[in-house]
Amino acid sequence: MAGFDRAMALASGALTALLPLAILGGALFGEEAADRIINRYRLTGRGAEVVRSVFSTSSASDGIGVFGMLFLAISVLSFSRAMQRLIEQTWELRPLGVRNTRGGLWWIGSLTVYSAVIGWIYVMLGGGGLGVAAAVCEVPVSAAFLTFSGFILSAKRLAWPVLLPFALSAAVLTAAYSVVAAVYLPRLFNSYASRYGAAGAVFGMTTTLFGAMLVVVASAALGREVGDELTRIRQGQRPSQDEVRREWDSIVEQTRSRWRSVRSHPAHHQAKEAP
Repeated sequence: MAGFDRAMALASGALTALLPLAILGGALFGEEAADRIINRYRLTGRGAEVVRSVFSTSSASDGIGVFGMLFLAISVLSFSRAMQRLIEQTWELRPLGVRNTRGGLWWIGSLTVYSAVIGWIYVMLGGGGLGVAAAVCEVPVSAAFLTFSGFILSAKRLAWPVLLPFALSAAVLTAAYSVVAAVYLPRLFNSYASRYGAAGAVFGMTTTLFGAMLVVVASAALGREVGDELTRIRQGQRPSQDEVRREWDSIVEQTRSRWRSVRSHPAHHQAKEAP
């Protein structure tokens, strides 16, 4: 898989789905939703102002209408299809596209419930430190959601034992990413918002979502490989020591080759020679 391209596509889909949801959330919850985001990531200054403006009741009421709800439905369905393509490409399934719209709708419903549960966990446990306790409690919830996601988005063609390595690895890495995001996101968001205003908030959200989607894409590839290896072990198809050694030598040589290529790049030498 072209991991970075797929992660960027997922991040773009998530962004176009989250912005209308943010407006709708502002209409439903008003300042409460903004306060939760500000407190969760300790936003201050211009970053907090931009969040409050996005979730303000006036802007939310102006943004909701027939066309707004239609755009929200299209953007969320587009995001679900991007996730569906990730599952199909990773496990080499025949693409279904719009024929799995019902599964996409089920996934959107489960995503809403999952988001509400995760939000409640962070409200109850994420007040202190970096939210480590909430991140730990998030792991089983995320694992269950991701297992169901793979099952429903594959149109029930993948059983839960096949998806479990992906779900567990993605849940653990996502929880770790949320802790890391609690450290760097306030600086990133405040810096972008101070420089570019509301557009800076979009840049910050895009960067954060790209990191999260890159974790999901990497976890999907890792889960597929681990699942295939476990299947071969159960079937008694263990590789010989010579084959393992050849594979390891190949990985080491590829890594060294890429490192030499990076070091020989002109930009690398210019960076070293710069004062």
